[in-house]
Amino acid sequence: MVGLVVVSHSERAAEGIAEVAAEMAGDTRIEPVGGDGKGGIGTVPDAIEDAIDAAAGGAGGDGDAGDGGDGVVVLVDLGSAVMNADVAVELSDAEAVIADAPVLEGAVNAAVAATDPSATIESVREQAEAARDIEKL
Repeated sequence: MVGLVVVSHSERAAEGIAEVAAEMAGDTRIEPVGGDGKGGIGTVPDAIEDAIDAAAGGAGGDGDAGDGGDGVVVLVDLGSAVMNADVAVELSDAEAVIADAPVLEGAVNAAVAATDPSATIESVREQAEAARDIEKL
């Protein structure tokens, strides 16, 4: 199963987005990560890497990093979150990709796509990125 990571500059925002996406996620592992590690706004590559490893290990498994899974799609909010997520993807041993998608809509689309038993990291990323075309009105 493909896991998801939601990265935001705000820890509370990441948790809220993950909570909304989890409503559609079935057994998909969604890891929220955000903040500067000191209670402030920001993102930290090491924390993102830990979330990627947890989502990879927990995707359809027992939560231990490295137990398999079909990769991780990372959704980011803006700016330095992209840069720090890119560093985290490079550092992680897990297969992970960053989706160029709006973080909330992309997370929901990705969560739905990840429930498909034949989902791949690319198919989930594609569905996350398809959220760019969602019209709200």
